Amino acid sequence: MSYELLIEKKFDYLHVTVTGENSTENVVAYLAEMREACKKLDCFRVLIEERLEGPRLDVMEVSMIASEGSKNALGEFDAMAYVDVFAGSLMGFTETVAVNRGMPIAVFGSVEDGEQWLHDRKDADAQDTFLRSDKT
Repeated sequence: MSYELLIEKKFDYLHVTVTGENSTENVVAYLAEMREACKKLDCFRVLIEERLEGPRLDVMEVSMIASEGSKNALGEFDAMAYVDVFAGSLMGFTETVAVNRGMPIAVFGSVEDGEQWLHDRKDADAQDTFLRSDKT
């Protein structure tokens, strides 16, 4: 395995940047490491900025990672914005697999778009909480 994970605590989310070699092993490992950091820091809103280099994973590998990762982390995350500047159209498929398995994830082409989505989602969640508490 050869990757580096940088985790930066922002105001209300973690900005996770991963660099290194693109491989199934590295993706599975960094996702597990990120999950542990979220638990340790008690922060389950995440922006993942993936900058892994090398050949892209094939559809079956991506499907397996998204499916297993979703199953292992089900119910743990409040929001996950995912940016992979090298992935192209395959990330839409990854998003569909994860969302269909209950993960609150969205894929973006830029860090700025992912940050905006996290911000908008937090505002929407706060509004939902206000509306639910107003009915009691």
